[in-house]
Amino acid sequence: MKRCINNSLAGKCRLMTISLVLMSGSLFGQTVDDVLKADAKRLQLAQASQERINEKVEGTRTLTDQYRAINKEIDGLKVYNRLMTAQVQGQEATLEDIEISMDQVDVINRQIFPLMERMIDGLDQSVALDIPFLLEERVNRVDGLKLLMSRSDVSVAEKFRKVMEAYQIELDYGSSAEFYKQSLDLGGDFGIRDYNMLRVGRIGLYFQSDDSSITGIWDVDQGAWVVDDEHRAEIRKGLRMARQLIAPELMLIPLQAAKEDS
Repeated sequence: MKRCINNSLAGKCRLMTISLVLMSGSLFGQTVDDVLKADAKRLQLAQASQERINEKVEGTRTLTDQYRAINKEIDGLKVYNRLMTAQVQGQEATLEDIEISMDQVDVINRQIFPLMERMIDGLDQSVALDIPFLLEERVNRVDGLKLLMSRSDVSVAEKFRKVMEAYQIELDYGSSAEFYKQSLDLGGDFGIRDYNMLRVGRIGLYFQSDDSSITGIWDVDQGAWVVDDEHRAEIRKGLRMARQLIAPELMLIPLQAAKEDS
């Protein structure tokens, strides 16, 4: 009897144990699912949070890059500003120099015009008193200078250059010999005809016909052309040398300096 009771109790105990085990397994399964679901939710939240963090970090990097780019541009503008400041200062200094130069030019212009007028008058007088070689050409040159002085479209520098050029031409006449053709009126039986002209510096002017039958000289004292056959051969030789037909050699001819202004 007692054994039966014990057996009955043992059986009940086993049943209870199995029930508890089954209940525990069911509860454990529910707990694992809940845990997995919770972990999955936490993982989603963590991923979302990480994405937001990444976005903020990327935004921060973009702002940092922009900041650096702006600072670099500012540094470049500072350098450019320094260069422009130096350039402006240089231009201002140049303008001051130009203003000073313009003032000096005005003074020079006021002084140089009377000087050029005196130079042209002196040139005109020199041509009038000189032996009459290339007279028309030289008179026209002086008249051109007088006309040039009244022109407003010609700079002062160009006017002065022309005056100096004319002086240089006249100066060169004094150290050269020249052959050219010219029509002369000797009057009387000679009449008007073309002659071969020989200029020796500014101190001798001679003429000779093509056939050498008529030879003469400009007489400074008389202020006229004078026939002088005495030096026919020498003047013919001088004409040939001036035309470079023969080599230069000693030549014996009369020389007369231009008369001085009294």
